[in-house]
Amino acid sequence: MSAPSAAPGAASSAVHAPDVHEEVTEGLPPGFGPGIMGKVAFWIAVAFSLFQLWTAGYGTLPSQVVRAMHVGFLLLLGFGLVGNLLAKTAVTRAIFWGLGLIGFGTGIYNWVLYEELIRRTGFLTHADLVVGTVLVVLVFEASRRLMGWPLAIIAGLFLAYCFLGQHMPAPFIHRGYDFEQIVEHFAFGTEGIYGTPIYVSSAYIFIFVVFAAFLERAGMLNLFNDFALGLVGGVRGGPAQVAVLSSALMGTISGSGVANVVASGQFTIPMMKRFGFKPAFAGGVEATASMGGQIMPPVMGAVAFIMAETLNVPYAAVVQAAILPAILYFGVVFWMVWLQAGRDGLRGLPRSELPNPWHAVRDQWPLILPLAALVYLLFAGYTPIFAGTMGLALVAVLILGTPLAAMIGPTAFRLVFWVALGLAAAAFLKLGVNFLVLVIGLLVLACALFKGARPTIGILRDALAQGARNALPVGIACAIVGIVIGTLTLTGIASTFIGAIIAIGRDNLFLSLVLTMITCLVLGMGIPTIPNYIITSSLAGPALLDLGVPLLVSHMFVFYFGIMADLTPPVALACFAAGPIAKAPGLKISLQAVRLAAAGFVIPFMAVYTPSLMLQDGGAIAEAWGYPVEVVYIFLKAVLAIGLWGVAVVGQLFGRATMLERALALAAGVSLILALPATDEVGFALAAGTVLLHWLRVRRAARAA
Repeated sequence: MSAPSAAPGAASSAVHAPDVHEEVTEGLPPGFGPGIMGKVAFWIAVAFSLFQLWTAGYGTLPSQVVRAMHVGFLLLLGFGLVGNLLAKTAVTRAIFWGLGLIGFGTGIYNWVLYEELIRRTGFLTHADLVVGTVLVVLVFEASRRLMGWPLAIIAGLFLAYCFLGQHMPAPFIHRGYDFEQIVEHFAFGTEGIYGTPIYVSSAYIFIFVVFAAFLERAGMLNLFNDFALGLVGGVRGGPAQVAVLSSALMGTISGSGVANVVASGQFTIPMMKRFGFKPAFAGGVEATASMGGQIMPPVMGAVAFIMAETLNVPYAAVVQAAILPAILYFGVVFWMVWLQAGRDGLRGLPRSELPNPWHAVRDQWPLILPLAALVYLLFAGYTPIFAGTMGLALVAVLILGTPLAAMIGPTAFRLVFWVALGLAAAAFLKLGVNFLVLVIGLLVLACALFKGARPTIGILRDALAQGARNALPVGIACAIVGIVIGTLTLTGIASTFIGAIIAIGRDNLFLSLVLTMITCLVLGMGIPTIPNYIITSSLAGPALLDLGVPLLVSHMFVFYFGIMADLTPPVALACFAAGPIAKAPGLKISLQAVRLAAAGFVIPFMAVYTPSLMLQDGGAIAEAWGYPVEVVYIFLKAVLAIGLWGVAVVGQLFGRATMLERALALAAGVSLILALPATDEVGFALAAGTVLLHWLRVRRAARAA
């Protein structure tokens, strides 16, 4: 094993990497803006990250204050960037900055008057009402500017219902609430804007977004691309398979579908096009694979943290439920690409042009250590906030240590340096956070003393700023969706919706699931995955639980289709993000993405009827043969079912499939998915007959040729 002196390539990779890190935040161009105000926004982002890291590491502030300051920073940075990047005149720029400062002031107000606000709960002063009203208005405006109209309109309808619901007919009527009560509910306390979503954003999501930014700056994206290129680049449809694998790997750290498209798509989409894939198909592969990153453990999408907090279960339990569906999801995409490449006669990349994947790991293995530490901490019972903070700190140690190690001459001495530094960094488990902070401080000081190592300090600074910027749309979405959740808790309208679903599901659970799926897909046309999940799970989760669906499975069902909504026409955010890179219309890319993920649409339904697919409670097979047997059987049955669906959709297996063979494959897949008596037997028989029939026909045709 080579010594890790320059192994990670952390400094060089991050300094000279292309601007894939400058991700296009919702509604905003990349960057922080020109001139002095751009620098101001940049340093506000750095301060935002440092504040969140401080509260995560030491937790000395009350949760209510942290939430309020989190929203205050979001409003300050969000409006500041709108002013810098979108404002046309100096006057409008000043107005936006003024709005940002006012928004930040609402956070300071909650911090300074924290105890007084608690004491006068239910008896707000005029100043409290003004601050609360301003906060609600600014959150709506920030959401409209950064996320577009749909989410703001949906939240606005819920807020209007609070004011006007007493005038509506049954069953939607409520008792009515005055202005003061509504403002207090949404702008103070923990039921509205400062509710569970913004708590999760401030406690978990922000830390993991910054963690991903640090890993990207350290060169993790290059490692993933090299590994994927070397491992699967030579197989049939290699360029597209590289896109699938690299996006899956990228999803383990970023948890953001659109960010994956923008980051890894810059590399994979042009490569797919160069080797014969059509632009729309190339964009569809990248979009489909990238969206799967949100269900790819160990660091899933932000929804996973919200789910764990909502259900009051360990994050590891959510990861456990996601493992098999994630494998199936990416297995679907790999399989569809394989079939499509065979249909189009596309081969893999020449082996002589591919890097050795294991050499890439050997040369850059230190980059994997922080991710491994994160996984260990998450599954060892530590909280996500602690695991994320420590993982981030270990990346900082790695980045800062790389240029210092490069200055050490003999290989043995470099190895000793890395071992000592690793032991010092790992000592935080025994000696606490302060010791790790001390180690990082000493490394920063050492880098500042040597000219060649100073750029690494800039890498950390830039990663802090970019992490805060990347967290901006997620945080604003969590703030505005608090209006929706607050309406549900204030008015009780959720019980009406839940009762309707239960009434339908008593006669037909499948119909209830279809209605829930349609709700997710329709909501997803206008809003991101996070608010989509929060709204739909709040309504459908309890109803499905009453129908016998385990709560974690029902929430994963909603989560899954929230992801699919970003691939489904007419508004498919991930596909439209891939459009400019692929140079193809977003709608065409969306149609290809749905085709690629077609078999994946059935996985959540299978999990509802057989929860062991999400490693939940077993059924009849588990009672008769044991739980492991049931899990293996259900998983293999799902693999066969989605494999047959792929044949039906693409029309390819050993060769071109006829319409009859495609119809039989579809029927076999449906039979295996249905959890009815004798359908498994029918499905297996149809599957065997279809494959045999197809193989014999293709063989005869080959002999005749």
